[in-house]
Amino acid sequence: MGKRVYESLPDLKEARKRSRKPSLIEENRPVPEKVARFAEGRTYLVKTFGCQANVRDEEILSGYLEKAGFAKAKSEEEANLVIINTCAVRENAEEKVYGEIGKFKKNHKADKDFILGVCGCMMQEEGVAKKLMASYPYINLIFGTHNLPDILDLLDEHLSRGKDIVNVKSFAGDVVENLPSTRLDAHRAYVNITYGCDKFCTYCIVPYTRGRERSRPLKDILKECQALYEEGYQEVTLLGQNVNSYGKDLGEGIDFATCLEEVAKIGIPRVRFMTSHPWDFNERMIEVIAKYPNIMKCIHLPVQSGSSEILRLMGRRYSRESYLALVKKIRERIPGVALTTDIIVGFPNESEEQFEETVSLCEEVRYDSAFTFLYSPRKGTPAAKMVDNVTSEEKHERYNRLLAVTEKTTEEASARLLGQSVPVLVDGPSKKDPHILSGYTEGMKLVNFPGPSYLAGEIVPVLIKENHVHFLIGALAEDPLLLKAKSLQGAMKKDPILKEYLSLSKQIEEDEGLKELRKKIESAQRGMMAASSDDEDYQAKKKEYLSLKGEYESHPLVKNAESLHDEAESLLQEIAGALS
Repeated sequence: MGKRVYESLPDLKEARKRSRKPSLIEENRPVPEKVARFAEGRTYLVKTFGCQANVRDEEILSGYLEKAGFAKAKSEEEANLVIINTCAVRENAEEKVYGEIGKFKKNHKADKDFILGVCGCMMQEEGVAKKLMASYPYINLIFGTHNLPDILDLLDEHLSRGKDIVNVKSFAGDVVENLPSTRLDAHRAYVNITYGCDKFCTYCIVPYTRGRERSRPLKDILKECQALYEEGYQEVTLLGQNVNSYGKDLGEGIDFATCLEEVAKIGIPRVRFMTSHPWDFNERMIEVIAKYPNIMKCIHLPVQSGSSEILRLMGRRYSRESYLALVKKIRERIPGVALTTDIIVGFPNESEEQFEETVSLCEEVRYDSAFTFLYSPRKGTPAAKMVDNVTSEEKHERYNRLLAVTEKTTEEASARLLGQSVPVLVDGPSKKDPHILSGYTEGMKLVNFPGPSYLAGEIVPVLIKENHVHFLIGALAEDPLLLKAKSLQGAMKKDPILKEYLSLSKQIEEDEGLKELRKKIESAQRGMMAASSDDEDYQAKKKEYLSLKGEYESHPLVKNAESLHDEAESLLQEIAGALS
């Protein structure tokens, strides 16, 4: 028998099907015993390529592995289990993956029990799994985007059978809740609201690798966001290949605007979303974004091309004119909004005139930033079959011309912030200089500025002093210690015990009966201090003072506050430790 077991291979015909209704599954599988034993004392590493959806997949994979007992490795060299999480959107992303796999041959040679897995979108493409297994015999697991919840079962099978396993499901996909998760960031979090895509743009492989559009139940999204808020997360980004389509498949009369509004109401300081498809961007969405201050006024609105003809060939469902009308409406309703975009240069048979339409659209919209890519044919998509008469030299020349335009508008957008004090969510100290902090503005501009490391995770005012196109340099607009003190005050108000203690303190302060008692206690204390300690009058005043004090301390509100005091003080010391 062979060393490899091909349980399931990708099939693009199956991936195209949309007839099957997705199932809602609650994940509750136990950790296999063999996996738990293997994990003892061993470490893991997940290496991710691609978009935010892949980053979120890494967090889920890490959650499963840590649930099994693996610890996160500090380096590639010490990892006993490595999973390479791949991207299939562009060819250069795939080339990076091949190089990455080769790096772990030394781990395989050094550790007879070393396990290497490869997963993600690239595995959903036909022919890739067999090619990898033939080229890299030290790969032990290959699985796809729909197999994430199976990771521990796949490991168990590999360990039990002593064989390399290939299991890549190709189908419309399900929605799985209660997934374990190890967040990669302590302050910013991604929350999936939809999976997959039904748009089938002619150049895009995502509908085949991620399945059909399917929405998570709103209650589960809100539960996850509420938990993140209570854990102190400052920013949540709602994720989907096309978030605007949220709810269409649920048949419950809710849409993305509803979801966005309900998340905003939770009170998370910053709420973002991506990615939006212009076809589904409606009035209600604009209204909600404009209404809530904690929804960031930054919208990623991929245009892909400025030519209506090319957009039709791409299957984008909107025209140049309708896109520009949408941009105008957004700018009118949301003053100061930052717009970002994706653009493909060199789509098959793009003419010079059609390319110039993209240039002129960018000059008209004046994006805050633009992600520009050379067209990369994806096997299995309709565009990959198109005859292309645009040479590689022409594509690169156009790319450079467009880049000059988009970098100019990016610089202009950054320059508008010069001299302004803007709120920045601090990621933490720079790797190059621990005295320099970095973070992002509401419009997703990177800012570097001097400051203490204890401001990591805080939203602080930064005065912008220099513009360097792709990043800004600034200075704190307020004393960092006072900024941290304000944050601690906010943390105090959110903690249930401290919240109750502060509420009781306020009630004690405002209670009329207790106010009167405090006055009597102060009067008795003054009389006692004025009398000589040898006088009978002193003894009488002392007795009155102690009686009044006892009455005060036996009041229910005061007794309740006293019972919480030690626990509240302990929590305050823990919070204050953030400053040390």
